[in-house]
Amino acid sequence: MILDTARLLLFPALVAFAAMSDLLTMRISNWVSLTLVTGFLIMAPMSGMGLHDMLMHFAAGATVLAVAFACFAIGQVGGADAKVASAVALWLGFDHLMNFLIDVSLLGGALTILLLLFRSWPLPPFLARQGWLDRLHSKRKIPYGIALALGALIVYPETQWIKAIDLTQIAMR
Repeated sequence: MILDTARLLLFPALVAFAAMSDLLTMRISNWVSLTLVTGFLIMAPMSGMGLHDMLMHFAAGATVLAVAFACFAIGQVGGADAKVASAVALWLGFDHLMNFLIDVSLLGGALTILLLLFRSWPLPPFLARQGWLDRLHSKRKIPYGIALALGALIVYPETQWIKAIDLTQIAMR
């Protein structure tokens, strides 16, 4: 019961928090990525994941981390986005990594277009007083944590984390 609840809530809550943090502050704290990694380290053995599968999940996370930090080094992505993307890849593993990356690419492109349109219009003064909205309107950065979180939340229900949940037991309690 507790394990099923953790499977159902931990990962989605953390990636949703990352998205909201990026939207409202244009920052994602390191503790979010660290908590995702720690959560995986606790949840994987508790869920019966074998050592080989855990290592493959770590390989997926390390692969994304290497590519994302190369992109960070040339100024194409933020460091927090790179860390969150690799922590999400750790949870998803190679089985779901391609779907995640495709979803994030499409959602990130849509987010970028929407923000460019939003930024092309003047922000009404009563909205400019909202600090987060003014930042979103005036910064050149794209809060890509939103696309990362949405992509993760789209793919997560397809994973073994969710498929292993006995929803009848949760609903009955």
